[in-house]
Amino acid sequence: MLKKIIILILAIFIICIIIYIGALWMGLKEDIVKIKNYHPQLTTQIFDRKNHLIANIYDKEFRFYAKFDEIPPKMIEALLAVEDTLYFEHGGINYDAILRAIIKNIKNGKYVEGGSTLTQQLIKNMVLTRDKTLSRKIKEALLSIQIEHILTKEQILERYFNQTFFGHGYYGVKTAAMGYFKKPINRLSLKEIAMIVALPRAPSFYDPTKNLDFSLSRANNIISRMYNLGWISKEEYEKATTQIPQVYNQTLTQNVAPYVTDEVLKQLSYIPDIKSGGYKIKLSIDLDYQKIAQDALKYGYENIKKRLDKEHYKKAQEIPDEYDSLNGAMIVTDTKTGKILALVGGIDHAKSAFNRVTQTKRQFGSTIKPFIYQIAFDSGYSTATSVPDVARSFNKSYNTDITETDEKDEYWRPNNFSKSFKGLVTLKEALSHSLNLATINLVEMVGFNKVYTQLQEYGFKNLPKDMSIILGSFGISPLEAAKEYSIFSNYGQMVEPNMIESITDRNGNVEVFEPKEPQEITSPQQAFLTISILKEVVSNGTGRRAKVKGIEMAGKTGTTNNNIDGWFSGFTPSIQAIIWYGRDDNTPIGPKESGGIVSPPVFSYFISNVLKIDPGLKRKFDIPEGVAKKTINKSDYYYTHTSKLPDNKVQDTIDEKLLF
Repeated sequence: MLKKIIILILAIFIICIIIYIGALWMGLKEDIVKIKNYHPQLTTQIFDRKNHLIANIYDKEFRFYAKFDEIPPKMIEALLAVEDTLYFEHGGINYDAILRAIIKNIKNGKYVEGGSTLTQQLIKNMVLTRDKTLSRKIKEALLSIQIEHILTKEQILERYFNQTFFGHGYYGVKTAAMGYFKKPINRLSLKEIAMIVALPRAPSFYDPTKNLDFSLSRANNIISRMYNLGWISKEEYEKATTQIPQVYNQTLTQNVAPYVTDEVLKQLSYIPDIKSGGYKIKLSIDLDYQKIAQDALKYGYENIKKRLDKEHYKKAQEIPDEYDSLNGAMIVTDTKTGKILALVGGIDHAKSAFNRVTQTKRQFGSTIKPFIYQIAFDSGYSTATSVPDVARSFNKSYNTDITETDEKDEYWRPNNFSKSFKGLVTLKEALSHSLNLATINLVEMVGFNKVYTQLQEYGFKNLPKDMSIILGSFGISPLEAAKEYSIFSNYGQMVEPNMIESITDRNGNVEVFEPKEPQEITSPQQAFLTISILKEVVSNGTGRRAKVKGIEMAGKTGTTNNNIDGWFSGFTPSIQAIIWYGRDDNTPIGPKESGGIVSPPVFSYFISNVLKIDPGLKRKFDIPEGVAKKTINKSDYYYTHTSKLPDNKVQDTIDEKLLF
């Protein structure tokens, strides 16, 4: 009877165990699917137009994926030598290793060794906790058996090498190789392989950037094990054990253009896994240009500081050390395509990630004037047309002159920057010297409504309907300014600045980002009339500090009231740059810090250094067919068939080159 009871109890116990294991087995379906359909988080990379790395972007796990055939055989051997020598012989569980571990743990009276196979380690890394409980151990064993039936040994190894954490924030052997040694895995030495293979056991302890001696010692143990197994020769053993590789302590992101990276992530925010999908993003950015632009903007910033220090010292006998609100921005584009070659949203991204190229709108100042003159030229005026540079007063309503009876707060009395006026001047002289009064009178001649409507058609937004817009009283971002100025730099064709060229996903599918079609604003001939004067701005006008010997330049300075904003929008035959300085709190930069002082030297610095690395840049502007030139009073004036020059100003000696 007792025997029957014992047998019954045993049977019930066995049935319970079977039911329990069966329930566990059935409940592992999700985990099996996860391991089988392995889709780890992968690092997204951003590259410039020359395929130089701009930044690595990741979410929670920093990982580059290595397929099995990329992994060197020596790396597989090193791993198996210390972790699972019989890997290719067992079915997911090594019972001999488990037995040895149990005996060793009993002898030591504590847990000192495990008998886990690589398959079991992969399962722990991917789907289970590391708790030493019976339930977890049973699940691990059951999963290991199932996975070995579903996946090949090579597929399991591929997952192991990519899933495992190798310290320093690196997941996967490909990441560890690039991170610690700046090498692809196929170029690693045996010692470097052993140092990487040593890491999963204790990633922090064996991190070579922290404990190089321990890392080398553990690697030598692995190499000795490989030698004892007969997997490497004596010569390989001796060479590897004496080598001390160079180890690099790198940041994970390696972000050399943070404002660019921020903008890319903003533009691609519609992709939910943009940080973890392993995308390869190709940009039009040129890192050489980007570095020069960053240096140029800093150069201008330091020059402003020096002048302000000197001015302050004269007044207070002390030099201030705080310039927290002073900042700048710069965007460089290709004149023909609008491709962004460099984008710098501030002096120091670490101090302020706010992107002043794309996120700020500042008053445009006199940088708006070329657009007004372009409207005049398209209305039949020529570069030699005369306009009075004399003082005027206006009601706030754009089209009414002031009378003596008007109240003080009802009118507006603009002045030239110089506080003087020149009388009758040509449009060339008026624009090249940025004469406010002449420009205002030109608008009166053309018609305010026509100018206002045309500026809106150019794409300028939020324009107040009063005469102050003629002096750039409205806000605009440097990015928007880059688009608008392409009207001139691209000879009448406005192009949208663009930066992302293509995205390749983890499966190799490529999405190409086609730029928008250029918008025809005016003819190349008419645009060249403005270009010819903007060249004069740099040669002899307010932008002369931008000059660089040996290359033609054009551009326009801009200053807002009280020197709050300082602009320069300049271009060569192939490169355009918009440069802005100001304070984030909208206070004045300084008493003498006008746009003509703070920004043009930055353009000069930039172009000078670009020419050193890219000397083949186009040096001269093309003169379109249909443009003629006459010399009047020793000054050259360009015109087209729609903008004849006044005959009474032509002298006896005329240099005329009719190109139509």
